[in-house]
Amino acid sequence: MAAGVWQRHPRYSVLVLVAILTTVYLLVPYQPAEIPANFKSIVTGGADLEGRIKQSHEIYDRLLDARKGLIKKFGPNPSDIALFPPDKAPWPPYTVWDFFPAAFNCPHEIERLGALGDGGKWVCGLSRVQDKPDCVVYSFGINYESSFEAEILKNTQNCEIWGYDFSVKSFGPEIPASLVHRTHFKAFGLGGEDKHGPNDDPPMYTIESLMRMNGHTHIDILKIDIEGFEFATLTTLLKPYVNSGAPLPFGQLQLEIHIWEKTFPQYLAWWEMLESAGLRPFWTEPNLVYQNYNKKKGTADLAEYSFLNVKGDNIFITDSRRSGSGDRHPHHPPARD
Repeated sequence: MAAGVWQRHPRYSVLVLVAILTTVYLLVPYQPAEIPANFKSIVTGGADLEGRIKQSHEIYDRLLDARKGLIKKFGPNPSDIALFPPDKAPWPPYTVWDFFPAAFNCPHEIERLGALGDGGKWVCGLSRVQDKPDCVVYSFGINYESSFEAEILKNTQNCEIWGYDFSVKSFGPEIPASLVHRTHFKAFGLGGEDKHGPNDDPPMYTIESLMRMNGHTHIDILKIDIEGFEFATLTTLLKPYVNSGAPLPFGQLQLEIHIWEKTFPQYLAWWEMLESAGLRPFWTEPNLVYQNYNKKKGTADLAEYSFLNVKGDNIFITDSRRSGSGDRHPHHPPARD
């Protein structure tokens, strides 16, 4: 009798079966699947700033091990590695930039400020200084294009910008007249040592000398695009901090790197100095505009990098300085050897 009912009404039978299975599924207690041990490290490390920073360090530490492995694979010594391998067998699949990816996660929003193409820079957490009463920005290398600086001014309440470039006489036209009062420009060059006597043309200053002249002990955002002089300049600036262990006097760095005439061992040593000083890259992009106009050479010698300073208590890595007191930052440049 029952079998006859199922045979005469097959659709009804299917519906009944589905209803039974659904009921059983809903009544069984839910037990989430356990995350495998090798995947636990990639789960987002909490909503708090400290947790996000900690996780970013863990990710970057794995990158450091991977770099050693890549050097061993294509070296095995740094001196065996070419910045850009020649177009011949065995055609190793790398360029110098593959050894230095921007593997540190910015714990805030990331935004490109300034023009698309050449001129724009990537910034981590501009919102952190949006209302900061004593926000200080230094910009080296203006080239009469100030879209980056203009966007910082437009998107913050109090940031003031000190700009330096001996090749031009002012900031570019992108800065509106209503915000010019928050800018300060000098036709100075940035270098690894002070040379600004009566016979020095152009006058050259170190970052520390300019900070003393301006009465600053801390810079929130530091932009440097000085056509290859970044190697000597940053070596002079960073070495005392590396030796002393003191935190750098700036929160983040936007830097264009010009790797002209360098060897891999030279660049590796310089980069590792940046890391020892507490700088961690959170964004990079090759300068394809330069490469497009230098096709004969055929190598991507320029790259934009953005770094976060992970030492100390700057406003991008800790909440301790968001009180709005307006006090000057306590980090003073250490004495030189």
